[in-house]
This record gives sequence, structure tokens and C-alpha cells, in this order.
Amino acid sequence: MKEKFSFTILQSEALTKYLLETSAYPREHQQLKELRHATVDRYSHLSVMNVPADEGQLLSMMLKLMGAKKTIEVGVFTGYSLLATALALPDKAKVIAIDPDREAYEVGLPFIEKAGVAHKIQFVNSDAVTAINQLLHDGEEGTFDFAFVDADKENYINYHELLLKLVRVGGMIAYDNTLWSGTVALADDDLSQEWKDRIGENRIFLRNLNAFLANDGRIELAHLSIGDGLSLCRRLH
Repeated sequence: MKEKFSFTILQSEALTKYLLETSAYPREHQQLKELRHATVDRYSHLSVMNVPADEGQLLSMMLKLMGAKKTIEVGVFTGYSLLATALALPDKAKVIAIDPDREAYEVGLPFIEKAGVAHKIQFVNSDAVTAINQLLHDGEEGTFDFAFVDADKENYINYHELLLKLVRVGGMIAYDNTLWSGTVALADDDLSQEWKDRIGENRIFLRNLNAFLANDGRIELAHLSIGDGLSLCRRLH
């Protein structure tokens, strides 16, 4: 297995490797480690779609500090962040996990079951807008402590509007990949055509999101350079 490292413009690959191998991997839960390896084996270069171990540990610590008991995950892939979340929550907690790709989720499911946390997770095989609107229709407004979003970047702002209704005041929404390999900080002229083809339109979607969140008075914002960028939004009202 060849490990692939995701790093932002603020981090060298050597520094990312050092952080993971010195601090994160030695404290990684065994089932998270096995899920990470299985994802690399199954999906190769796409394995970077899962959050890195250090980001998973940050989310885990944050959930524990918040005392979170009810969370939602928009975009699951094989479930590394989902398993990290489920492990951090108390036994009777609940995680709604939404993804249209059940096949990828089922790659991680054996590790979730082996970790003894499958009973906390409700997987919803659906697009996120439909699933979140159904939760709002069912009276779930303001009942979630935390939301993690790692899905189609063009819909992040749409998800934001819905999740601000779903997450309680004082709760948190986290958006992944908001630095997009550091390219959000670069002008078009600074990118080769090869890079433009590689990163697609997601760079533009994420630049728009970052500008939107920076000016959203409904939230308290912390934009972090961890993994591929993580934006933490605490709902104020």
C-alpha cells in the first residue's frame, strides 16, 4: 500500500508526513487505520477523498468538547470521518449519514461494525438536499449539534442555508476541502492549464463559499489549514 498525503499550499508534503506519522497515526483507532488502508487498496488515488487522520482527530476532540449527541454528515465516501465521529459520540448518540453512493459506504461498513458503533449511524442513500429537506419537514429543525460537509462543492452554499436551520444555535457546521490544495489563493494566471483541468470548477465554487462565509453574520467562523482546508461555522442565531 502506498500512502498518499493531501497537503495545502501552507504545508509541504514532508511536514504533512511528519505530522501524521509523529502525532496522528500513533493515536489512530485501529478500525480507522484499517478503514484507511482498505480505502487506499480499493480506490487508490481517490482515497484522499477521506479526511486525513489529524483532521479526524480534531473533529473527534471538538465533538467531545461540545458534548455533541446528534450529528449529520453530508458526503460519506467510505466513512473515515463518519467512523471518527461515531467513535467520539456517547453510546446513545445519533449520526445521520447522507450519500447517494451506497457502494463506497459499504466498503467502510465492516470497520464501523467491528468498532461497535454501527448502532449510532443511520445511513440515508439520497442526495443531500432531498434528505435535509425531509428532516426539516419531519420537525428536526434546530435539533442537531454538529454537521460535517464533504460533498459536491457546487452545493456547499445551498447546504449552508439548509444546515443553518437544522443545526441548533451554538452548534457547528464544518466544511471540508475549503483550500482545495491551496489553489483558492491563486489567480487564474498562476495556474497552468494542467492544474486548471485537474482542479476543475471546484476552486471557483470554494472561493465563492469562502467569501460568502467570511461575510455571513449568522456564524462565527474559523478557517483552518488542516488537511485540504476546514471551515468551522458556529451558528450564532
